Amino acid sequence: MSKRLPIGQAGERLRHELSRGQQALAGLGVDEVWLRFVRFGSQCFDAASTPDADGLLCQYGTYAFGGPPVFVLDFVRQFEVCDAAGEHDHYLQLHCELRYEPVRQLRALGHFESWFFHGTDEDLDSWAEELRLHGFWSIVRNVLPMDIRVYQEQV
Repeated sequence: MSKRLPIGQAGERLRHELSRGQQALAGLGVDEVWLRFVRFGSQCFDAASTPDADGLLCQYGTYAFGGPPVFVLDFVRQFEVCDAAGEHDHYLQLHCELRYEPVRQLRALGHFESWFFHGTDEDLDSWAEELRLHGFWSIVRNVLPMDIRVYQEQV
């Protein structure tokens, strides 16, 4: 049985996976960022023992959050955090967000999201490969992100 890491170390583990090797995060292509994110997603954390307590999300869309519109490809790991009584308290989300100039081809993709949850019958590697073969991938692969942000938030 593998040792589970505390959820409090998840942000550090994500940054570690993304910084492996000599290349700066900003210089990585979307394929390499995805590979590193999935590797992080395969690590075991001490998540709540409730359904959907440890999930991965791939989502994209064009958004204007208080500024000019940007196309955002967001890889997220979400943990449910419970209180001392075992009741839901909040979710902790760790984001690896690739931001692109909202060129026509990216805007035309619209919005998309796909979830994977540990502890289900679904296989992480199969989910990751299915997404990598999705039609949007060939478009974002040919556009360089303006910025890559890594952050966490409570929701």
